[in-house]
Amino acid sequence: MTDSTLKQLRLIGVAFDRDAETGPESMRTVGLDLRLANRGVSAAWHTILHPHRIPDKVSKVADLCRRTAQETEGAVRAGEFFAVLGDDHSCAVGTWTGAAAALAERGPLGLIWIDAHMDSHIPETSPSGALHGMPLACLFGFGEPSLVNLGGFSPKLSPKHVCLVGVHSFEPAERALLEWLGVRVFYLDEVLRRGLNEVMAEVLTIVRSGTAGFGVTLDLDAIDPKDAPGVTTPVAGGISGAEMEGALALLQGNPDFLGIEIVEFDPPRDRNRATLYLAGGLLLAAAVPERSVRAEEVLGLTERYGAHNYDTLPVVLTRGEGVYLWDVEGKRYLDMMGAYSAASHGHAHRRLVRTLTEQAKRLAITSRAFHSDRLAPFLERVCELTGQGMALPMNTGAEGVETALKAARKWAYRVKGVARDRAEIIACRGNFHGRTIAIVGLSSEPGYREGFGPFPPGLKLIPYGDSAALADAITENTAAFLVEPIQGEGGIVVPPTGYLAECARICRERKVLLLCDEVQTGLGRTGKFLASEHEGVKPDGLILGKALGGGLLPVSAFLAGREVMGVFGPGHHGSTFGGNPLAAAVGLEALDVIVEEGLAERSAELGAYFLEGLRSLKSPLIREVRGKGLFIGLELVPGISGRDFCVKLMANGILTRETHQTVIRFAPPLVIERKEIEWAVERIAAVLLETERT
Repeated sequence: MTDSTLKQLRLIGVAFDRDAETGPESMRTVGLDLRLANRGVSAAWHTILHPHRIPDKVSKVADLCRRTAQETEGAVRAGEFFAVLGDDHSCAVGTWTGAAAALAERGPLGLIWIDAHMDSHIPETSPSGALHGMPLACLFGFGEPSLVNLGGFSPKLSPKHVCLVGVHSFEPAERALLEWLGVRVFYLDEVLRRGLNEVMAEVLTIVRSGTAGFGVTLDLDAIDPKDAPGVTTPVAGGISGAEMEGALALLQGNPDFLGIEIVEFDPPRDRNRATLYLAGGLLLAAAVPERSVRAEEVLGLTERYGAHNYDTLPVVLTRGEGVYLWDVEGKRYLDMMGAYSAASHGHAHRRLVRTLTEQAKRLAITSRAFHSDRLAPFLERVCELTGQGMALPMNTGAEGVETALKAARKWAYRVKGVARDRAEIIACRGNFHGRTIAIVGLSSEPGYREGFGPFPPGLKLIPYGDSAALADAITENTAAFLVEPIQGEGGIVVPPTGYLAECARICRERKVLLLCDEVQTGLGRTGKFLASEHEGVKPDGLILGKALGGGLLPVSAFLAGREVMGVFGPGHHGSTFGGNPLAAAVGLEALDVIVEEGLAERSAELGAYFLEGLRSLKSPLIREVRGKGLFIGLELVPGISGRDFCVKLMANGILTRETHQTVIRFAPPLVIERKEIEWAVERIAAVLLETERT
């Protein structure tokens, strides 16, 4: 199969099980052939095979497998790519016996067997005697004679040309047989550790070496039941549907790829037809080449048409799941940046994606001219979790900060009694609160300020971590002190213990609002739900964002008590998209996931483990390792380029960025596991050693 030759695809249905035999038929009625046609492939249902009325069960299965073999042999001899869609994996005996027979004069057949099970029993070892647990053994020439011989079809598979992928449910006798035969088995734990794409690359080398062609048999129970509930024998855990689609796409255009078999679809178990549509997507991914995207092309177009306001690393990403990202070449990376904390839940979190899609179908935008049934529950939940009285929803973190500044100034005039247009805001050097004009006026970073003045008056800067400087800077006109509990863009700067609590005391005594910008540090990032909780501080105003959108949408909010929020009346502030039904639904689910999955607690535990691992690295290039929770900075000694270090990390499978030239940021999704942290520390150590030698 190549991009230019795949014009005809033969669809073959095989219905074994009475309870699940509607599987192939449902795939036909859902218009699978039309979906293929829309992608430029002429696909025809050649047949849907059903068992003949034969009393003996073994003979009945053997007869159906023989007819399946005739179909696949005919397809291969005709030069047609085939797809066998069945309800029972027993049909694999026929599918691959026929394909092997068609190749016999040219060479052996290679086979990728993707399955949660081994399907390698023989009658003497099978606890149940079920034939669907024996097909692979039969293809190797062991087991039930009528299936091994299959009437006129004798070619068998060679163990050295077969690989099993994703196995995690099997009997010792099956494993013993495959080990004796020398079959390479990629167990699920290896697949999850290495990534399916990497495993498939090795698998392809094995099944193509010394063969005349190869095929893929995919038992849908290899996929996590959360993605594929409609299978005959579900097994907890498994490979995600998205990762399976991505891996099968690697087969596109391979001239040795003869056909695919997708089996064990059981419609009665299929909630919302999720498995039905996934099966169709898997076939499309494997069989229908899409226009390839080259990184060089994307980079060129971005350079030509995009504003040059980011110094982006030269990688083009196309997919993300959990803590991993994939580029357009299929390389997998461990995400150690978490989109500046926006992806704290992990990429494509199932609950959040489901909430997004369900709400998008229902109602996405109304503007704030009308009420929606999604906003009120979101406002209630975010106030409940933060201990604040009221919330004003916005979109981006910068909008949340602007809202806080407007509220503080209006509060100063209305409540504190500051003279008109004299209200002052104090912030800290090294801060990052956004890039709008007012916020840039509070920045000490020359690159953010140059060429954008004049800035609004009434803005003061003091050193970070110095509470005495705050006390000295406050005047009768001071409205608010805006501060990050830990500075992010400033270099993951952790202030002295007690700093925030002392600032809160000073603000209370001097009648100044304490505004905590927790756009990056909030929602579990530092090991507490809010970073301000580490010192028992409840700010007068709180800004949340980034992770509030669950890594899917821009969602932010300014929260405060009634005295502060009460200064706003109709028309004083607002946003067309702020608090829209889609954002509110996702925001509410994002909050619930953080609480129910214990993401803050995970951050505390795994952050301590990560810090310990980084601090154990003995390198003369490390100046300091600091952080709290999974908000960590590794500062390199002066003269070492942080960007160059990140490029080397990228080459080693880790994506992150530097800040302030020499600080490497590590803020992965909070769903990261210990083994992934250990893997990352090993790669970081290797890059440190490489940098020392250059």
